[in-house]
Amino acid sequence: MCSPILSILNTLSRGWPQIKVNKNEKAESAKSLGEVIKRYRTQRKMTQEFVAESLGVSRQAVSKWESGASDPSTTNLMALAKLFGVTAEEILKEVK
Repeated sequence: MCSPILSILNTLSRGWPQIKVNKNEKAESAKSLGEVIKRYRTQRKMTQEFVAESLGVSRQAVSKWESGASDPSTTNLMALAKLFGVTAEEILKEVK
């Protein structure tokens, strides 16, 4: 048997609009640091090799950052931001 409060809430909720979450919006809002780094790199038509050489790290390190296996150091994050023409804060603000 339903309690009076649940019955009232159930009745009231029938008039409320249903909120549907677009799967694409959800995916866009749930970005890891690696996903953000990869997006900046690909938007600028840069290869992992180019980014790696520019920062003085291996291509495998860039790959690990993008896959989420590891995160770049603060120094490397600052260098990535400079290479992409943005601030580190802009990159981090996109991480959810």
